[in-house]
Formats: sequence, structure tokens, C-alpha cells
Amino acid sequence: MIDYLNIELQYLLFCLSTLFTVVNPLGITPIFAAMTEKFSNEDQIRIARKGIFTGSVVLIIFTLLGSFIFQFYGITVEAFQIMGGIIFFRSGLRMLDAQVGRSRTTQSERDEFKDSDELAISPIGVPLITGPGAITGVVILSGKGPTDYSIVSLLVSVLITMGLFYWILRAGNLLAKKIGITGMRVIERMMGLILMVIAVQFIINGLETIINRI
Repeated sequence: MIDYLNIELQYLLFCLSTLFTVVNPLGITPIFAAMTEKFSNEDQIRIARKGIFTGSVVLIIFTLLGSFIFQFYGITVEAFQIMGGIIFFRSGLRMLDAQVGRSRTTQSERDEFKDSDELAISPIGVPLITGPGAITGVVILSGKGPTDYSIVSLLVSVLITMGLFYWILRAGNLLAKKIGITGMRVIERMMGLILMVIAVQFIINGLETIINRI
């Protein structure tokens, strides 16, 4: 029983660290602040709450459908690992340069939306908060759980990550004043480096499994 709990705890911490790094809340917070600067503080909080809810629902759906996607399309976990590792590596590289990928948001999307509800769902909820990297991450992790109940650990990590993301968005302006934009960029670059290491490990694990089968 103790060994089982240790395995699940390790998997939970791995999922949590991976997802938190992939969604990149510190990198997204300045963009969120810029996109919502025309709204009142109350509206900003409501947009953050609705955006996080939208992103959470998307991640939960892909978490639950991860194994079905593999089976339906005949995709192996290893293939998804290698592809996901490449996506993660590119995202980490952008984070090292303190940039947000075009798949997350574009300048036209930032300027287009005037309605707070519409803005909260898209582009803030999807793809700003929950982008291709986060979706790929939960699909990969759902197929690599060490036990039959690891899906619960993954769901918990999704909820914790989104909860932390929400509070970071709420405290975004205060955080920027405390540590400054430079400080946030330094943290983002550190997270980018971690994400690139995770990406390389994903690719190595996928290749090792394939080679061992030959």
C-alpha cells in the first residue's frame, strides 16, 4: 500500500511540474494584463475565472479521452511522446527567448475582442491558457500512468495547476510590481529550460521503447 502511494505521489508531482511548466502562467500573465487593461478590476477577475474554467474543462476532456484517442486512431504512446517532446522543446525554446508562440495568441486576437465573456473563452481560455502544448501534455500523461487509477492523480494535477494559474492571474499586477518584468522573464526562462529537459526525456523514453521492441 505504501509503495502504491509513493508511486502515485511521484506521478502526481511529475504531472504537476510538467503541466505547470507547459501552461507557463508567468509568461501568460503579462499578456493577460495587456488584453484586459481596458476592463475594471472586477471584470478582470471575472475574465480570469471564466478563462481558467474554460481551459480546465478542455484539459479534463482530453485527460479523460486520452486513451480513447490512442485506441481510435491506432496511435502508440511512444509516437505521441516523441511528437509531444518536439512540441515541448519548441515551447521551451520560446520561453528561453521570453516569447509566446503564435499558437497561443496573435496581435489581432488581442485587439479584436471587446466583450469580456467572449474574450474570457477565446482567446484567453483557449488557446492562451490551454494551448496545444498543455493538451498534448495531458494526452501523453494519461497514457503513461503507472497504475489503473493514475488518471485521478492527473486530474488532481490539472485542477491544482489551473487553481495556481488563476491566483497568479489575479495577482499578476502585484507580482509584476514586486519582482518586475525582468524578474518574471528570468523565472520564465528557467521554466523554459526545465521544459526542454522534460521534452528531451520524453523523446528518449519513446525511442528507447521502440528500440527495445525491435
